[in-house]
Amino acid sequence: MNSPRSRTVSLWKRTVLPLAAACVATSFPSSASPLYAATSIDNLRKTFQSPPDSAKPMVRWWWFGTAVEKPEILLELQQMKADGIGGAELAFVYPEVLDDPAHGLKNLPFLSPEMLDAVTYAQQEARKLGLRIDVTLCSGWPYGGADTPIGEAAGTLRTLEIPLPASATRAPLPKLLDADEIVSEVIVDGSPKHWDASTARPLIEPIPPSTSPRVALFFIAGHTRQQVKRAAVGAEGFVLDPFSHQAVATHLEKVGEPLVKAFGDTPPYAIFSDSLEAYGADWTPTLPWEFNRRRGYNLIPHLPELVAGGTPAAEKVRHDYGRTLTELVNENYLTQINKWAIARNTKFRSQTYGEPAVSFSSQNLAGLPEGEGPQWRAFSTLRWASSANHVFGNNITSGETFTWLHSPVFRATPLDMKAEADIDFIMGENQLIFHGWPYSAPGVPEPGWSLYAAASFNHHNPWHPVLPAVDQYIARISALLREGEPANQVAVLVPTDDAWASFAPPKVTVTGAMKDFIQPSLLSAILSSGYNFDFADAEAINRLGIHHQILVLPPTTRIPLDTLAKINAFAKAGGKVVAVGHLPTLDPDGRSSPELTALANTIPVIPDDARLGKALGDLASPDLKFSESEASVTGAIGFIRRKLPDADLYFVTNTSNLPVSATAAFGTHFTGGEQWDTDTGAARPATPAGTRVTLAPYESRIFVFSQSAPAPAPPFTPSHQLSDLSSGWNVSFSALGKSTPEPALTDWTSDPATRNYSGEAVYARTFRLPATLATVYLKIDGGTALPGSPSSTSEHPALLPNGLPDPKVTRTGPGMHAYYDPPIREAALVTVNGQPAGALWHPPYRLDISKFLKSGENKIELHVYNTALNAWSALPPHDYKPLIQKYGDRFQMQDLDKVQPIPSGILGKIYLVTGEEQ
Repeated sequence: MNSPRSRTVSLWKRTVLPLAAACVATSFPSSASPLYAATSIDNLRKTFQSPPDSAKPMVRWWWFGTAVEKPEILLELQQMKADGIGGAELAFVYPEVLDDPAHGLKNLPFLSPEMLDAVTYAQQEARKLGLRIDVTLCSGWPYGGADTPIGEAAGTLRTLEIPLPASATRAPLPKLLDADEIVSEVIVDGSPKHWDASTARPLIEPIPPSTSPRVALFFIAGHTRQQVKRAAVGAEGFVLDPFSHQAVATHLEKVGEPLVKAFGDTPPYAIFSDSLEAYGADWTPTLPWEFNRRRGYNLIPHLPELVAGGTPAAEKVRHDYGRTLTELVNENYLTQINKWAIARNTKFRSQTYGEPAVSFSSQNLAGLPEGEGPQWRAFSTLRWASSANHVFGNNITSGETFTWLHSPVFRATPLDMKAEADIDFIMGENQLIFHGWPYSAPGVPEPGWSLYAAASFNHHNPWHPVLPAVDQYIARISALLREGEPANQVAVLVPTDDAWASFAPPKVTVTGAMKDFIQPSLLSAILSSGYNFDFADAEAINRLGIHHQILVLPPTTRIPLDTLAKINAFAKAGGKVVAVGHLPTLDPDGRSSPELTALANTIPVIPDDARLGKALGDLASPDLKFSESEASVTGAIGFIRRKLPDADLYFVTNTSNLPVSATAAFGTHFTGGEQWDTDTGAARPATPAGTRVTLAPYESRIFVFSQSAPAPAPPFTPSHQLSDLSSGWNVSFSALGKSTPEPALTDWTSDPATRNYSGEAVYARTFRLPATLATVYLKIDGGTALPGSPSSTSEHPALLPNGLPDPKVTRTGPGMHAYYDPPIREAALVTVNGQPAGALWHPPYRLDISKFLKSGENKIELHVYNTALNAWSALPPHDYKPLIQKYGDRFQMQDLDKVQPIPSGILGKIYLVTGEEQ
């Protein structure tokens, strides 16, 4: 890497990008109540201009090895503070290097006194800086490790099928692994993979002869033997059994206690549990007893039905099995950890989805439900978590953000960040936790250490000087989206009972089953019709009722009778309900009844998702509606609304890579309002009906409606070009000692001397203004839309503006990025006459520089930063063989074939303009 590491708060960060808080915070607000109770546009404006520290983004701070030193810990914390980051989540992961005492590199074993001393130091220094510190209550993920014995490791039920010859009188005994146990032996008619569960009878020897094919089934309770993923040195071991009270208690004692005690008298703000990825965890030794106690019958004789499925009786067993697993993980994992956290004056932040079988309402058992995944128009665990917070009354939804942002490492840009962050905002997230910030030891060659996948936001990133501008944007929007209450109009029922009825070892995930029950086309129909939505499940409805205007039932077969009664009462009280595809016909036990049929028949039903938009429009006016002739923009524009006592706040964003412009009608009862620039807060009047919404690619805007008098409308003057500044620049690469005149703007990679340069280049020139003008903008034109969709993944394909899949675009991998080739590669800080004037990092690349100008000669500098890929591509491949030989293959760097020079510098046209653009 050619650029030096940034260590101090620069002139930029002290002036143009001020950090929010004037004092050091030593405690943080509860997530259950807003920090501010804004009651007017003026108060909202103050919140926007000076967001609280708690709204600043956090970072997942990866400690590799763990090989950390106190001086570097302090320097990185100070850098986070200078960047406008509000805190860090300590995450202990795999080693990056072998011990190298000559260079001061030493892996501190997990939970060793030296490592815990480093944790103590980190939290003490962070507190002094006013930074929040959370801690992951393990190394890597999921929970488990060296202190989890095989008897407390995640369990699984294996089915061994042994064909029996006609003359067989005995079945060969299966070979068991350590700690395996045979829980049932039966004979069934048929062949392996094709046997009839209804013919199951106990395997009793001698076996009577038979003329038909038979199979001996051995149901073996064993262990997944899954190892903790990405573990630090000394943290290796089994993933724990999340259904076992004792397994979780052991982990809390052996791992949780030392980590939390390292914080002394100032506990972490939260302890963290990552996404539940205990793959195949579908059994626990106490399951037969617990099943019998809770469901009232013996599970063991029904294991053939559980595994085979295919009959109503089997679906009932599967349902009861799934429900029991959910209850066990709720009680023994979530509730136990949450109580443990409360007893230690901290909070439990949990990504409550994946495997094992947690449900939507399980999220209410953790203090801080968290999500991830910017799949805006498909099922997403981020929407899963934000919906739970909306339903259960938590004001803050955190999200693991940028997990797969534009691979490989260091390829992600500020524009990529905005493309994902804005989608996260409209899905209800208002506390971003960047994934992430790699600790990097001093003296390590640039670009320093990094996770095997994910973006890097530390000071080794060449465009890092622009990060404070990005962080400030994120903090402002996060703060605004904590004001008031959520106001999504639609609730979508999560068919949990149907998901349970689909369970079969090892397929035991409610969230994983949602792709079969809640289709992207259904969710797109809601969004494209001008509504936003939350999920809710039967348990939440039974406990809390329905507090949305409209309830949508996706194709649902099983539903509790008392839930249908609640829905019926909601409709009688004026609520709106619609079912898609078909009505529920069965209760959770798989039984029909006249009462259930009668209640279900009160719900209007439409045949498919394609007609849902019209049905919703007939039930309630949408919150954001565009004229019929401009309806195509609804596939691109997303929004979220927050309702205040005397105002309605909308965050609106263009999620696409093309400009959009349409006349909007907002569903507020207030008559006046303003629209704000999300970077500067500059206000213009807006009306609920007839407001023109014009957004560049990935641009966003805030609309606030109330009875207050709107900001006075500035006089509109059409945009007019003053000067073309596209030539005559002197470009300096100070790290290379290279400075050359550039008659025309060119790509850095076109010159062999700068092809592999990563860092800063300063574009400088002078220009003359005959007189000072009221408003002058620096504008960089250019930028090209690229094929693709910002919210698409391999699971959810690219979407057309109407929300349907685009057959011309094939997506691979889980990542996302801005599908846009910008005119600045990748971001710039602007100085006018020696004064910092602002940042250019997303469309429209337009900056008001009026107050820095003078009549006569002016000097302008554009400090342009690219990515690390160009310099990285010139380095020899790193040899991980010695590391693998000592510690095993704990990680695989991803997309290394994409580490190659990419276009860099200013590639568009540069103008001075005055006036406004429509």
